Amino acid sequence: MDKLAVQILCVDDDEIVLRSLSRLLKSQQYSITTSTDPLSALEQVKQHDFAVIISDMRMPQMDGAEFFSQTKSLAPDSQRILVTGFADIDTTLDAINKGQIHGFIQKPWQNNLLLSTISDSIEKYQLKKQNQQLQSQIAKQNEELKELNNSLEQRVEKRTKQIKHVLKQLEIANAHEVNEHRSTVELLYNFINANPYLDGHKAQNIANTCNLIAKQLNLPDKHVEMASMAGYLAQIGLLAMDPELYKKPLHELTEQQRKTFYTHPSTAQLMLMPATHLHDVSEAIYHQYEHFNGNGLPKGIKGNEIPLAAMILAVARDYWDHYEQSALEPSQRYQYALECVSRYSGNYYHPKIVAALSQCQIQCSKQQSQVGSMQIMNAQALKANMVLGHALHSHAGIMLLPKGHIFSAKSIEKLQQLEAKKPAPFRIMIKSM
Repeated sequence: MDKLAVQILCVDDDEIVLRSLSRLLKSQQYSITTSTDPLSALEQVKQHDFAVIISDMRMPQMDGAEFFSQTKSLAPDSQRILVTGFADIDTTLDAINKGQIHGFIQKPWQNNLLLSTISDSIEKYQLKKQNQQLQSQIAKQNEELKELNNSLEQRVEKRTKQIKHVLKQLEIANAHEVNEHRSTVELLYNFINANPYLDGHKAQNIANTCNLIAKQLNLPDKHVEMASMAGYLAQIGLLAMDPELYKKPLHELTEQQRKTFYTHPSTAQLMLMPATHLHDVSEAIYHQYEHFNGNGLPKGIKGNEIPLAAMILAVARDYWDHYEQSALEPSQRYQYALECVSRYSGNYYHPKIVAALSQCQIQCSKQQSQVGSMQIMNAQALKANMVLGHALHSHAGIMLLPKGHIFSAKSIEKLQQLEAKKPAPFRIMIKSM
């Protein structure tokens, strides 16, 4: 978001303090409103949407605790920061309890600390607004579901709600079973694979390559598994977006569409929030577009500040992107994809991770061949003795058949009956004989 679009309200009865705050924040390109009168400031809160409200504690007309208490009722999403030199612990606690402040800075403040607190507060505010917009969009589209006759966009939104519902159920059911990561990821992967515009094969290739790179780096088993799961779910945030953003190559999108596309990791983080046992996986997905040199998204962090799994995911993801975009013969694409990634080693990617990819490239090509041996078909095309390549789940998240199931005439008949009741056919992955 453009910083000038972020509005900040500063309230203090000392005009010198307000001028200092205004100077500091304007130097960061924020839009600032100041007031020496809390009552006048409350009128401003009624009229404008402030991302952050900063207030002093001791003021003549109204203290900071009471002021924040009223602003909380008027603008509950606005982030409230108390800046004061008043050292009385009781009044500070009153502001925390009564005004429910989000940050506390003592005067004289350190500019870096104040700016960091404000930046974090703006991010929290924007996440709240984005979540509200998503929820509002889902509610609106659900109302239009009958009129739109189960359009593709509506099915995407429906799946998003189902994902959140299933995650919540899994979180409750497995509160004491932290080793259920794989079943959760497998379930979510099926949502990706069911989307006609997202490539489940590609997600599997990325996950396999993440796994190989992590092993090549001699990482502990826990980190190997986490990198693999991040690969499977790297695209999960796209399910909540307009298919126009991902059913064609990124370079064919408009600049605004590309900006929207790159928010899908943030959307994924919101979708995965109920699954607290997938926090590390969620962080890897969120930071997958960070660059080793610090020029990436969304935070611009660099080097080892970036989660290791996110750096592994970035290399594996872009390797397969280059592979798919190449017009070369299949046997030549692997070397081309490696050269494209290696070109940005030390710039976009961690050199050691690129080196690990190079060392395990032959295994990557073998795993691609294995994935290519799968066939996707509907229930009507099934034949006895076919072997299920991936577990099959219903849209409600219930496992219908486990991986490795050998189809019989009876199981095919039952699956065909279920498919007849669905608005769209199953996408069943079968191992080629």
